[in-house]
Amino acid sequence: MLTGLGVRTTEEKDRELDRLLLRVGQGDREAFARLYGLTRGAVYALALSLLRDAHEAQDVAQDVYVKVWESAPAYRSQGSPMAWLLTVARNLARSRLRQSGRQIELDEEAWNAIPAAVPDVEERQFLRGALARLGTEEREIVLLHAVTGLKHREIAQLLELPLSTVLSKYHRGLKKLRAQMKGESDR
Repeated sequence: MLTGLGVRTTEEKDRELDRLLLRVGQGDREAFARLYGLTRGAVYALALSLLRDAHEAQDVAQDVYVKVWESAPAYRSQGSPMAWLLTVARNLARSRLRQSGRQIELDEEAWNAIPAAVPDVEERQFLRGALARLGTEEREIVLLHAVTGLKHREIAQLLELPLSTVLSKYHRGLKKLRAQMKGESDR
């Protein structure tokens, strides 16, 4: 769910984001600030799920909004505006990964930076451990769905995976998380 959008349908959220992007394309700084406020958590969460480093994710998130500001005049309303933003984030994060050629473990600072993170330290450590037991794609899919509110088909398009793969990895990830919460083995 997008922070600040309240309880509204995906269609209503998409319409608002579309309007904001069109206004940003006209140079409207207030619309840009609102767009940023509504989407920054999801953009950062995706970058963090791919890069697994808080500083790199913050840099990519900043680059996303620079690119959005520059590209907004050419933006045309089609499909999901959130998926468009997350595609920009994914592409920039993947480019950063290719350039660096390194993988960094998710540290406490990164977990603290996730807007949707649990505030209690013990619960956050438990969540960190539980998510660490998921495969990379499972973790990414679960976080994308939980943090951004994207539908599974949108996640499939964003990650360039078949819908059936996204669904199975999502359900498998949830099953592992439930087992972890119950203190059971993930096997």
